[in-house]
Amino acid sequence: MRIFLVLVIIILLEFYSYIFVQNLTKNKIVHWAYIIINFGAVLYFTYFLLNLDRSKGQNHNTMFIMGILLLMIIPKLIITLLLGFQDIMRLLIGTFNKIIQNTTTTFLPDRRKFVSQIAFGMAVIPFLSILYGITKGKYNFKTLKQKIFFDDLPDAFDGFRILQLSDLHVGSWDNEEKIKYGIDLINQQEVDLIVFTGDLVNSLANEADPWLDVLKRIKKAPYGNYSVLGNHDYGEYVRFDTEAEKAANFEAIKGTHPKIGFQLLLNEHVFLNKDGEKIALVGVENWGLNFKKAGDLALAGQGLNPDDFKVLLSHDPSHWDAEVVNNPQKYQLTLSGHTHGMQFGIEIPGWFKWSPVKYIYKQWAGLYQKGKQYIYVNRGFGFHAYSGRVGIMPEITILELKKLV
Repeated sequence: MRIFLVLVIIILLEFYSYIFVQNLTKNKIVHWAYIIINFGAVLYFTYFLLNLDRSKGQNHNTMFIMGILLLMIIPKLIITLLLGFQDIMRLLIGTFNKIIQNTTTTFLPDRRKFVSQIAFGMAVIPFLSILYGITKGKYNFKTLKQKIFFDDLPDAFDGFRILQLSDLHVGSWDNEEKIKYGIDLINQQEVDLIVFTGDLVNSLANEADPWLDVLKRIKKAPYGNYSVLGNHDYGEYVRFDTEAEKAANFEAIKGTHPKIGFQLLLNEHVFLNKDGEKIALVGVENWGLNFKKAGDLALAGQGLNPDDFKVLLSHDPSHWDAEVVNNPQKYQLTLSGHTHGMQFGIEIPGWFKWSPVKYIYKQWAGLYQKGKQYIYVNRGFGFHAYSGRVGIMPEITILELKKLV
């Protein structure tokens, strides 16, 4: 059934896209050029999918192909919706004329060229946006600052600044100078603590090897650099020949964190002490409703008291509603990532934000609150699935903890 539905959608996209070209111009050379280019693209994508090496996971080639597919499909989808709606209206008008007015004119009115012109204008916008996202947007780093107020924050930590990174996906990176620029932005921030909330790689440990020297440039914060694992750090999106290979890859990924100056928290916690007071930094392995559930919040919180102020690092924001909010330990602040804001959406800071991922995750970008508990979802430093970002830019977060007076 699913394959049939996909085929119907493809046929509709191609049919209306060809009608669109016909409406824009009567030039037969353009018509044939469109058919040949489209047919060639279908053959290439089919060949690519049939020869896809599952042992390599996401790489530059797969993301390039995904970007090209988006450039082709989204404009076609807009065209199909507009021309399809026009055809529905033509059918209704024709039916009305035939049955109600009993006219003898042609059953279906002619298509209006201006509808195709409107479709062209509307299709150009996402096409250019995706093109910008692929060429520029994916490295358009934004430093976002957020103050969060707590009535139970220890006095010594009033004004404590945490820099959060998430979702590096180093296997996707393809421009060393741009990454160095992003790290320079990180190092320019005056912060007390740096945390990384998971997805160092796409799947394979060796993706990080070419970037070790660059990642080592991230400064050491006064209270340390800490990290947790994300769903992509378990090597579950590639095919290994043996379980031993998969286990070795996982160990190598974990071993990369100390190489770049981060202490990896594996279902455990540490205390940060300042002027005789302390807060707990708790790190769990990945736990997601629809992804790997390796996180053990009970184990990570062993030895903590409900009155301790806690900052929890948990990659997947779905963990917050599922296990964190109603936890008797009372986790005041959770820091997550994972969603990337889908790398696609519309955002006007302080006023409006939207992405299709909001229909999948309740907490998908920025700060959310329930009672006295907060979660901040970082939009991600890197990119994955397709090599671009449109509207939802790569993020470096500066969180300032404030005492509510």
